[in-house]
Formats: sequence, structure tokens, C-alpha cells
Amino acid sequence: MSTPAVRRISECFVKPQLCNQICNLTPWDIIMLSTNYIQKGLLFKKPANLVHDHDFIQNLLDNLKHSLSLTLSHFYPLSGRFVTHKTQNPPSCTVSVDCKNSDGARFIHATLDMTIADILSPVDVPPIVQSFFDHHKAVNHDGHSMPLLSIQVTELVDGVFIGCSMNHSVGDGTAYWNFFNTWSQIFQAQSEAENHEYDVPISRQPIHNRWFPHNCSPPISLPFKHHEEFIWRSETPLLRERFFHFSAESIAKLKAKANSESNTTTISSFQSLSALVWRSITRARSPPSEQKTTCRLAANNRPRMKPPVVEEYFGNCVHAVSAETTTGELLENGIGWAAGKLHVAVAELTDRVVVEFLEGWLGSPFIIQMGRYFDPYSLMMGSSPRFNMYGCEFGMGKAVAARSGYANKFDGKVSAYPGREGGGSIDLEVCLLPHIMSALESDQEFIGAVTVFDPMLS
Repeated sequence: MSTPAVRRISECFVKPQLCNQICNLTPWDIIMLSTNYIQKGLLFKKPANLVHDHDFIQNLLDNLKHSLSLTLSHFYPLSGRFVTHKTQNPPSCTVSVDCKNSDGARFIHATLDMTIADILSPVDVPPIVQSFFDHHKAVNHDGHSMPLLSIQVTELVDGVFIGCSMNHSVGDGTAYWNFFNTWSQIFQAQSEAENHEYDVPISRQPIHNRWFPHNCSPPISLPFKHHEEFIWRSETPLLRERFFHFSAESIAKLKAKANSESNTTTISSFQSLSALVWRSITRARSPPSEQKTTCRLAANNRPRMKPPVVEEYFGNCVHAVSAETTTGELLENGIGWAAGKLHVAVAELTDRVVVEFLEGWLGSPFIIQMGRYFDPYSLMMGSSPRFNMYGCEFGMGKAVAARSGYANKFDGKVSAYPGREGGGSIDLEVCLLPHIMSALESDQEFIGAVTVFDPMLS
């Protein structure tokens, strides 16, 4: 029996009421031009009494579009397109966001003849989930011709998935979830108001004064004649994607063990969990004991800068820290040893380290090419369990689950989500080659820490 396909019903463009801005890109933004868009979304249950009510979905779509327009007035770079200006002598180019000459953000309504259970019950994330997002396989540089933001609302038999594709050169995960939460806040306020035209006060106003290193005058000139010199598109191999749930109690045990083994109290919960994942996936890969292995963590630079950059800063402000060792050392020592190396890597990320990196980049600019950046024995921990994903509600109550699209996935990519029940629980979305995932599922140390959790019953 063939799998039903997502069917697009309609699409339109949504703009803020007024936007005439030009936004320059920072080094953090430019570095991301060859990676994929951020693709994250939330799955909601339809209200039980409205499952077959056509007016419900139409009203939802109307309210989503209206509140999106109001939200874009605060997050106006998302309504723009990239523009490149070139010079010939010497050959160079600059990339910026033009909000003047743009159609705005894309808004898509689609349907799928499947249920929430069809999406959440399989052990692996079904491939159909990738169809819940626009901009499939697009890289951020495609924002010259594609919208920088695209929303797809996919109606299931008993649910609604709201998927958001946001250009990663415009903002990072912190910026992404600030946008999503603000959209939800405005939606809720508009739904409760009699007059839908009033301006909704928001709790976290985005800051668009983009951060540049000292002695750096925007726009930043790049030493390239053509974008083909720095854009590289790669095909992700066939991967298995699976979510693993870790309760707050399980993570507390990991943290206690890691700190006890290291005779310290400074190792965090996430460093302890990351150490478990690093050891377990490395063991599943079975490389030679002398093989180098690296674990990278995506770190938010905002609180590390001097003076600190506010959390509401809208743009990219992240850095990848890494710990490296040999397979033999990693597996011969315990979780506390691995977590200790990760703790040191995070602690050593300071304002000075970030500024020196950016100064070096300005002297010799480069663009990250994801497929060439990671080796077969590395691991990347992305996203964050600190992001307020389940605080986003659109008149349907708390989301049942969070899911992601095709974007920025490879063998060894692990993304962290807050657990739906809160309290410090964490969900990990793990992407591995099929035979490695099978080995991980048989790893007793890893599976022993995983907690059975059914979002359908919560």
C-alpha cells in the first residue's frame, strides 16, 4: 500500500504593513550561506469537537496569516530577500537583506491523509515529515530568489503541523524560537481580542542592531567573483532518524555519575548527556582504537561576549566548541572523563576566543560547507533543550511533538529538544547510518538511560 502524499492546497505571501530596511550580514551570518535553512515545526491535535469542521481550519489559517503579518513587523528581516553587489577590481561581493523589494514570507496550506499516530508511532521518523516543510534541500544563499521565511500548515486527519523554514543566515536557533514564540503570543492575543487591528505588546522585542567586531565596517566585502566559489550542495546519504527520550530523573543520574567520576560538581546535565551520546555512538561505529573522534557542541555566544549580547538579538551568534580524543581513550575511560573534556571545551569559549576567531575570519573569509566540515567519526550536538518550543500555542493547546525537516542532517547529527513534560527532560533526535543506528539500539549503556515516553498518552 502506497504512502499518502502531502498535497498543497494554496499558497500566498504575507508581508508586514511597512518595511523599507536594508540589513547587513555579520561574519556569523555570512559563514552560514552554504548550509540549509532551519526547519523546525510543531504537531498539534485538532480540538476533538472540530476534527471534521471545515470552518475550524479556515479560521485557523486566517488567524495565522493575520498574526504572522503583525509578527513580521517586529521580525522584518524575515520578509526580505538577499541581494548581492559585486565589484570588479579587485573582484569582491557583499550580501545583504533587502526588505524593500520583496514579496514577503510564503504561507502554504497543505493536507495529508494521515493521523498523528501515523507520524509518531513508528520507531523511526517517517520520511513524509520532510514534506511538512518548504525549501527542501535549499541552502541559505538561495534566499536571493526564495523567501527567507516560509510557513507550511499541513492539515492531518486529526491534527495540524505548523512547519517553519527560516533562513539560517538571518538568524540562529535562539532567534528562530523567539520568532516562533512571538508569533504564538500575537496569535493568542488576537484570537482573544474583539478588535484584531490593535498592536499587541510582545514580551521579547527582537533587537536588530547587528553585532560586528571592532574595526569592521559593514557591509563585509567577500573575496569571491561568483557564488559557485563558496556554495557547495551535498546529498545526505540514507539515514535513520529516531527520537530518544530522557526523563529528568535519568539525566540527573547521568549528571551525578559524571561529576562523581570526575570528582567535581561543575559538569552540567547536557554535558553529561552529550558524553553518553558521544561514547555510545562511537562504540556503535566500532572504529580502530587509534582513530580520532570529535564531539562538537553548538554554543550560544550572547552571554559570553563583553559586554553581553542580549538574548533578544536577532541574528546568528553561535560558535561550535569541540573536544577531541581517540576512540580508545574515549571508551576506556568513563562518562565522567568524556563529560569533563566537553566541560573544558565549553568553559574555554570566552569573548577573547570568539573575537580572535572573527578577526581571523575577516582576514581570510570562508563559508562553512556542511558535508566537508564533518568526518565520519565526529558528532555534532545541535539545537538546545533550553529553547521554549512547547510554549508555542495556536489555539490548539500544547503541541504533541516537535519535529524537523531534511535540513542540516548527516551521520552523527544529534539535535536536542526539551521534553514535552518539561522538568528538565530532554528529547534527542539522532541521525545515523542504518547499521550504526541498529548498533546504538543494542548499546546497553545508552538504552539503559533512555526513558519510555508516549506523547500520544500525555
